[in-house]
Amino acid sequence: MKQKGLRATLGAVSIGLLVTMLSGCAAAASDAPAGGQVAQLRLGYFDNVTHAPALVGLEKGFLQDKLGKTALTTQVFSAGPATIEALSAGAIDAAYIGPNPAVNSFVTSGGQSLRIVAGAASGGAALVVRPGINSAADLTGTTLASPQLGNTQDVALRNWLAANGHPTTTTGDGDVHITPTENAQTLALFQSGKLDGAWLPEPWVSRLVLDAGAHVLVDEASLWKDGAFPTTVLVVRADFLAKHPDTVRELLAGHAQSVAWLKAHPTEAAAVINTKLAADTGKTLPDAVLARALEHVTFTTDPLAATFPELLKAGVAAGTAKQGDVHGLFDLSALNDALSTAGQKPVSSAGLGTK
Repeated sequence: MKQKGLRATLGAVSIGLLVTMLSGCAAAASDAPAGGQVAQLRLGYFDNVTHAPALVGLEKGFLQDKLGKTALTTQVFSAGPATIEALSAGAIDAAYIGPNPAVNSFVTSGGQSLRIVAGAASGGAALVVRPGINSAADLTGTTLASPQLGNTQDVALRNWLAANGHPTTTTGDGDVHITPTENAQTLALFQSGKLDGAWLPEPWVSRLVLDAGAHVLVDEASLWKDGAFPTTVLVVRADFLAKHPDTVRELLAGHAQSVAWLKAHPTEAAAVINTKLAADTGKTLPDAVLARALEHVTFTTDPLAATFPELLKAGVAAGTAKQGDVHGLFDLSALNDALSTAGQKPVSSAGLGTK
């Protein structure tokens, strides 16, 4: 137990040092005079199907093309809280991320840290479990995983468990044990019988189902009106947005083009996503896994802003967020300009920011 605690402490220190080094090495490159040409924009994203607008935008060059002379550099993350740490430290300027870490950062900073400037994906998250678990009652005494404490799927899992008679705490209390685990390790641990299930985003839901014999106990879409809930949004540091609105406008034009391409080319999307995954990780997803994952994700520039008060409420109830005000969280003005130019309908901030 002491060794486990030491490893966790060292891991946290390592992440902090990495963010500090990244911030120190890269800050100057993005630090241009307000309104001036930015040498580079540093973007974070995950190698998940729910981040396909980033994967496609990078692989097909949509993002860089729209940014023009501003060089685009990237960093891959595995969960939202670590991404927020990098964003807050100034190590990156923008990121594709789940909604709950974005809300947490905004509230904790008193509205100073970031703005959500677009949606990216809806759907594509579920609780998958081993055979023999067929209801919430069967979960007593089990161990479940989530990608990281306080990330979007972690919050969803804790709230669903509490609503179904299994309250948990962030310190591990409760008759269901939640162990935040990196997604790739979750697959291996599930296959070895050390985990009973996990609440995950795609493609990890499909990987556990098709590669490890899991089945879906809860599709998160079933918990939301019309099945619509945000899985991934695009955020920008508030100070970067204030200083360089034209650069953000260019980024959003590329993002909108990427989402539009995904909608218009569903049969080609898998190959492009796999090409980018291979470049990032050296591995591709099996065709069946990628096909199943894409069936459960909707790509959209709409951040579904009206859901965010409920997301904050869920984070507070889960013990991973503090109560606060999300008014001002959204700045969708540049996105809506890009959509208008492309002949598309604007998206709403639901009264929670600039539209």
